[in-house]
Parts: sequence; structure tokens; C-alpha cells
Amino acid sequence: MNENINNEVKFIDLGLIDYQQAWSYQEQLFKECIEIKIKNRAFTAENQRKTPNHLIFCEHPHVYTLGKSGDAKNLLLNKKQLGKAGVEFFHINRGGDITYHGPGQIVGYPILDLDNFFTDIHRYLRFLEEAVIRTLNDFGILAGRIDGLTGVWLDYNNSKARKICALGVKTSKWVTMHGFAFNVNVDLSYYNNIIPCGINDKAITSLHNELGFEPDIVEIQQILKNHITDIFKMKISNAK
Repeated sequence: MNENINNEVKFIDLGLIDYQQAWSYQEQLFKECIEIKIKNRAFTAENQRKTPNHLIFCEHPHVYTLGKSGDAKNLLLNKKQLGKAGVEFFHINRGGDITYHGPGQIVGYPILDLDNFFTDIHRYLRFLEEAVIRTLNDFGILAGRIDGLTGVWLDYNNSKARKICALGVKTSKWVTMHGFAFNVNVDLSYYNNIIPCGINDKAITSLHNELGFEPDIVEIQQILKNHITDIFKMKISNAK
């Protein structure tokens, strides 16, 4: 067994934070991890440093983000209309198309070295989806996947399919950044200004919308964190 494998993960709750600030913080942790991996190449196994892992949870003020392969036409507002609506817009370096972030949504940014877990991006995405699926199951909501589409869906096997969690990630040298956005108590009207993920024939929903009441987002965060920890077999600790 490789003694440099590290399944310890620091959990960081950033609370409500500006998107650009959180993105810059992600980039910092991402680059630091990659730099360690590059420097390790010059050393024998016993002299190499273990790479760190982080799991960030946060919420953002109203913002639309467009992935590097996305279509700008899926944003239905111009710059003036964005300003009037009080929504920021960023063209970013993750995969996927356009999505929305806002208060009442759990945004998760795992900054993981997958060499510490498994080197399989498909499996990584499915594990993140599985954590959300299990969280929803804890509230009596059946959720699943749709072939060919990322994210977590309700009524995923019929014409009433609606997305409750979107995914979009970036990886380099098996280090991950960006992640998922799980709609808990989010204002769904903001999705009317975009074609979410470039998909125009399916709806968006939230846990609030499905339950008929506003659940405690702090409780949901804890449940979700526990499922992520279990699925990835992490040793998780709160960052100091």
C-alpha cells in the first residue's frame, strides 16, 4: 500500500460568500495541491509529501456561471438586465453549460487529489450524485440519474423529470475543483432567466418545493456531508 495515500479531508464552511472570492480560494487550494504533486516527482516515495484534500460548502449571492463549453445564448438577460436583477455573471473554467447559484442552495467544492481515492472522473461524478440521492432519500424523496445527463433528478424516468442538483467540475493531474449545486430553499424564479445546463425541455426544482416547507439547510448540509464522507471513505475534519 502506498504510504502517501491520504484520505483525510478538511471540511470548510464558507457560509454566504461572493462567487469570485470563493473561486479564487478554490484556485489557490487547487494550485497548491498540483504544485505538491509536481514537486513530488523529484523525490523517492518515502520523501514525497502527502497531497491535501478539502471539501468546501458555501452559498452565493445571486450569480449565473457559464462553463467553458457552454453557449452564451443560454443566458436570457443582457448586461443591463443582469444589473437590474442584481445578478452577477461569470464565464468560468469548469465543464458544463450555464447554471444559477443563490441563497438557499448548498454549493459544494471538493478540492480532492483523486490519486488519494480513485482515478476515475466518471466514478467521481457518480459518487457526488449518489451523496445527494441518499440525502433526498432520507427525506422520503426518490431521486436518480438520467442517461447522458449529469446531476440529480426527480421523476427521472418519465416526462416530469426535474433537476434538483447540478454538477460541473474541472480536473488537472487528477486534482478536482468546482463541484455541485443542490437546491434546498433557493428561489427558483431565477432559473427563468437562463436555459439551465442548456436543457430546455426539463424543469428545475428544490427540496423546499418538493416537501412543501422550508427545511433547515444546516441540517441538510450535515446529512449531505456525512453521505459524502461515507461514500468516498474519507476521514473528515473541520479546518482550523
